[in-house]
This record gives sequence, C-alpha cells and structure tokens, in this order.
Amino acid sequence: MTRHNPVDLHATSGYHHVTIVEGRRLVLLAGQCPLAADADPDSATAVTGRGDLDVQVDQVATNTSIALGAAGATPADVIRAVLYVASSDPAVLGTAWDRFLASTIGPAFHSAGTVVGVTCLGYPGQLVELDVTAAVED
Repeated sequence: MTRHNPVDLHATSGYHHVTIVEGRRLVLLAGQCPLAADADPDSATAVTGRGDLDVQVDQVATNTSIALGAAGATPADVIRAVLYVASSDPAVLGTAWDRFLASTIGPAFHSAGTVVGVTCLGYPGQLVELDVTAAVED
C-alpha cells in the first residue's frame, strides 16, 4: 500500500490524496453506526449517546475496530474512510473528524478520505456514521 500527496495538490491535515493498493484482499464494512452491541435497532432510542457527538464518535470507533478485527484488519489497513455527520456546520464536521483522528482507529484517517455533512442518518438522534474500506495482506 502506498499513500502520497501529489505536489500539485493542496496540503492536507494528515490524510493522503492518493492511496494505491496492490495484491491485497479487499475488506468493505457496512456503515458503522453508534449502536452498542446490545442495542435493539428497532428501538427509537437505539443510538448510543443520542445528541452527543463525542459519545457517538466513540461508539462508532469501537464498532469499526471490532468489525475490522473480524476481517483480520486493523485501522492501519484502511484505504478509504468516508465520515457522514448530520450537520451543515463545518466546525461540527471538523470536531467529529478530529475526535476520530485522536481515537483508537485514528490511523484509518491517514489514507484517502472525506467528511460529508448530511441532513439526517438512519436512526433517530444519530449524528455520525463511518464507512471504511480496508485492504489486508493475503
């Protein structure tokens, strides 16, 4: 896996514009939501930390780590991360991104990635969802 930033593109805040992967097994995770393992997804209160961005980011980081581990991957194996945040405020988007960078899955945010502000996510009270793709050695 090779990550780089072409000199003709703007500087980044730690991620890389380009990630190239050769000869690896691809791992695609479903969007990871802020639901605890014992949550009832049909419940109106299923989301952990409803309305609390930090709590939700922490739960999503935990869930992503578990899902990556189940596939034999680590955050360092992530080749693309797409972060969805239910907000149109750039400061809120930045806060979510920064908290993920500081989390146990922070290395997942050094490859190609983006953060997207959206109007809503799948569960009532959900503020954040993370979609990652990883590539692991065969």
